[in-house]
Amino acid sequence: MKKTIVWFRKDLRLHDHPALWEAIQQGIVIPVFIWSKEEELEYQASDASLWWLHLSLLSFRQRLPLIIREGNTLEILQNLIHETQADALFFNERYEPSIVRRDQEIVTQLKLQNIDVRTFNGHLLYSPKDMLNQKQEPYKVFTSFWKKSMQVTAHRPAPTPHAFEIYREPLESLDVEELTLVTSLPWNKKLNSYWEPGELSAIKTWEQFLSGDISIYDQMRDFPFKIATSTLSPYLAWGDISVRSIFYAVMNNDSPAIHTFTKQLIWREFAYHQLIHFPSFATRPLRFNFERFPWQNDAESFERWTKGRTGYPLVDAGMRELWETGYMHNRVRMVTASFLVKHLLVDWRKGYEWFQHTLVDFDVANNAMGWQWIAGTGIDSSPYFRIFNPITQSEKFDSSGAYIRQWVPELSNLPAPYIHRPWEAPDFMLEELGIRMGINYPLPIVEHSLARLRALDAYNTIKGTK
Repeated sequence: MKKTIVWFRKDLRLHDHPALWEAIQQGIVIPVFIWSKEEELEYQASDASLWWLHLSLLSFRQRLPLIIREGNTLEILQNLIHETQADALFFNERYEPSIVRRDQEIVTQLKLQNIDVRTFNGHLLYSPKDMLNQKQEPYKVFTSFWKKSMQVTAHRPAPTPHAFEIYREPLESLDVEELTLVTSLPWNKKLNSYWEPGELSAIKTWEQFLSGDISIYDQMRDFPFKIATSTLSPYLAWGDISVRSIFYAVMNNDSPAIHTFTKQLIWREFAYHQLIHFPSFATRPLRFNFERFPWQNDAESFERWTKGRTGYPLVDAGMRELWETGYMHNRVRMVTASFLVKHLLVDWRKGYEWFQHTLVDFDVANNAMGWQWIAGTGIDSSPYFRIFNPITQSEKFDSSGAYIRQWVPELSNLPAPYIHRPWEAPDFMLEELGIRMGINYPLPIVEHSLARLRALDAYNTIKGTK
């Protein structure tokens, strides 16, 4: 009977796992997870995300007896093939540039050794080759990509196996803790109270959303004080849940809420297809004239932004939510990112790196898409001259100040509208509430209208260039 190594990566699940399903049809399955920090260039600094991986591995190993090893991936796979006399290696594809190069080398080397190596699309709805325009080029506008997606049949989920034969001979394996994925930073103490990684938790979270708040998703998703989003992003990022299972669960429902939600799944897809076609997506602006943009990159301003001490309550609330929970509401992500890039003139790549470090849902493609979109540097992005006003955004999407009160407790007793602009509150009110501007809550790091003009002046230096 054929023995197949199934190499688990960012897909620690049993449902819709095409590599696993195909291996089961062949015979005996040898389930393997390999951690190689030196090869994971895009995740080496992703502390909160690796905390998620640690817990997800612990959860998945209770369902499947993974062989866990650490080191050079090719060498480990070759050793496992020798130890088990395996006939084949099956795995689902990943798309981070360094991993693509690594995987190509592994496939080449093992095929030279007459190993049956097969890769599968287990992470995306569509194959990149099916999502090209009439010139056989990648789409550069989301609307066109969205329309194309309506004409192409998304990959259907693989069946969920209920019983299969696993290789039972004793093999050397590490404990999850021996991988030291969790750093000395306080992620364990904080994040455990907000998240429960793993496939079963992912399915539970999805089912709760599907039976509840998805019905108001189109109306309430922009309001950070409402729990009206799915919070599935970290589960999707690490593959605890399949995007195809989600897509097919709602594809026949054409309500406005489902339509809006489905469009977000296609937006995720658009991000991945850009990463595939433009491997420098996470490190270089796709509009190359931004390579000459006069970023100021003031270290003190950047640090105040990371700590939620900018003096703009909505921005500060978002940055504090991120540091506490490893997550930030999407509307607030846009506001905080715009503030860094346009109010403070800090290079978007520094913001990308901070989110890479602190987000439990860090994902190379989606993080790059978000930052390039907000900075105006991407192929289909918000124009640079569109500058979010953090005050009016706060008044529109957190009118009562509930979100700010949760994350900026020093302002919790300040009534609206002053909670959105505390520097305008009457002195007697501030004194009565114990708020001392510039002491226990900072004055604005920049004045909005002046920062806007400064950003536009900077943009004019590259406007019209290529």
